[in-house]
Amino acid sequence: MAEEAVVLQALIDEKLKPLVKKIDEEAYYAEEYLFALGKAGFFQSTHKDEQSTLLDELTIVQETAKVCMTTAFCLWCHLAALTYIRKTSNFELRAAVLPLLEGGELLGATGLSNPMKFYAGLEKLHLSAERVDGGYVLNGVLPAVSNLADNHWFGAIACYEGKEVMLFVNTNNSAITLKEKVHFLGVNGSATYSCKFDQVFVADEYVIAHDASLFVDTIRPTFVLYQIPLGFGVMEACIEGIEKVKAKQNGCNEYLQVQADELAKELQQLQEILQSNVLAGGMNLYEICQLRLQTVYATLAAVQANMLHNGSAGYIVGSIPSRKLREAYFFANLTPTVRQLEKMTKVLKIAD
Repeated sequence: MAEEAVVLQALIDEKLKPLVKKIDEEAYYAEEYLFALGKAGFFQSTHKDEQSTLLDELTIVQETAKVCMTTAFCLWCHLAALTYIRKTSNFELRAAVLPLLEGGELLGATGLSNPMKFYAGLEKLHLSAERVDGGYVLNGVLPAVSNLADNHWFGAIACYEGKEVMLFVNTNNSAITLKEKVHFLGVNGSATYSCKFDQVFVADEYVIAHDASLFVDTIRPTFVLYQIPLGFGVMEACIEGIEKVKAKQNGCNEYLQVQADELAKELQQLQEILQSNVLAGGMNLYEICQLRLQTVYATLAAVQANMLHNGSAGYIVGSIPSRKLREAYFFANLTPTVRQLEKMTKVLKIAD
């Protein structure tokens, strides 16, 4: 593990840290860093149990988010796609695609922002499917899919005869029109596109699940779980940021209500909850959503404290505290959003 940590830090130092400003200010997509993680073996699940795989990949997300949450979000997108293929009962699809996704030869994305809202009762499903010989034809528009570029793969769920089907789709399909979305407050380097499907044929060999509703129940806990360390990484960066300026203006920061040690204690508690539950065999969806919600609020508190401790220096365009602030607000609005999580935790608690 110590050797892996050294390799990971070297990749972050070489392929991510020099690009953070460009990612944030010029919407640069750091796909080479993601490919490098795969080529270095960080996505390999062979000869590892599910708990070890989860803990290792959760660590990669946190360490990446500490430096650049935009890229960590792209990493989460890839891990979500990996989850679909690892969990699919389409063994031919898994055999064909999983080695490429785990080996740093292909990158994946989620495509489930709209479907997750659909299953939470918040939106209608935007894609429809028609059964044809050898596969399905899809029509509709996904408003936002991130971590996309040439020859990237993403999940898509479409309504079909009163139920839903989930498929794995390649961006190189000529019937898919991609339109880049930028001008976000943060995470412009997330390679986010609207995806218009115009008679898009997807062969049966790329069907992830013929019953998408049941499949989503299977993958949703892991889908949300992988998001939690996005907040951990931002919190860790804020704690370090506060420590760096504790002597500022003759140490007057010590009078601020929120201090680094308090944030560090909260972060440690959240990390211990996550780790203990993964080692115990995983949490149920309610527990995961509750922890995700707690992490959002803890992250928002951390970035605000970091801004206050840094004072006017944090309000300079391009400053690290201001970037962390914007990253945290994106984290709060990442599907499932705070609004969705507040609803889900209450509904799931009642259901239990």
